[in-house]
Amino acid sequence: MFKFLTTKPLWVNIVAGFVILLLLLLLFLGSLALLTQHGKTMKIPSVTGMSFDEAKKTLQGQGFEVQIQDSSVYYDTMRPMQVVKQFPEADNLVKINRTVYLSINRASAPFIQMPNLVSMSFRNAKTVLSQYGLKLGDTIFKPDFARNSVLDQQYKGETIKPGTTIQQGSSVTLVLGNGIGGQEFIVPDLTGLTYQQGKTRLDSFGLSLGAVAKDPDVRDSAESYIYWQSPPQFNDGGGVNHIRPGQAIDIKLGVQKPVPGDSTHASTNTN
Repeated sequence: MFKFLTTKPLWVNIVAGFVILLLLLLLFLGSLALLTQHGKTMKIPSVTGMSFDEAKKTLQGQGFEVQIQDSSVYYDTMRPMQVVKQFPEADNLVKINRTVYLSINRASAPFIQMPNLVSMSFRNAKTVLSQYGLKLGDTIFKPDFARNSVLDQQYKGETIKPGTTIQQGSSVTLVLGNGIGGQEFIVPDLTGLTYQQGKTRLDSFGLSLGAVAKDPDVRDSAESYIYWQSPPQFNDGGGVNHIRPGQAIDIKLGVQKPVPGDSTHASTNTN
């Protein structure tokens, strides 16, 4: 071969060298593509909802690598170690040997600190429970003028204090006010008070204002007076009437302030 090279012109040797080098390069690139399976893609199967073992077996069986990306998430509606999410998502075309990352539901529910729901409205309490990953269990109503306000929070039949460790997904029972106080007291007398004074007095007793009837000559409620109420402070027999917090009192308004003991105005304006 050496004799062959020395007997040929130089340009022939140079051309032959380039040809050999080109063949070697093509051979190398072909073998590299074969080894790396260059250009070969596969569709990623859907493994969301499977157990981790099932998902791993499915993916590795099709030539994919598997890695857990997140195992701190928890959903009480899913099984422990169930695949919550995958990346890349299902049906994406990727190169073979691609790594698929999985988010796995925790094996057990995490523990959190119980929030303070007392004095919240029922609606706000439900929102906070959801934010903490807790469930609303039973609702119990007790006499209290603060209607639908949380009076107590209970877990497994006992009051649970704020800050107590509780497992996420647990059910919490709320004790709510029914808007009616349990203790009766004498109906307050509103006769002779202005409309605003009457509202203020009702608020101080935990009572609400019911129906409001105005005489035809009343133009501004703020400048009118209460001359009739139902229920009144005294009944027809002279005894006192009782009422509970949360109940309402109806009133009638007139432009003249009633004189104590004078029933003239009341008798001419009660129709």
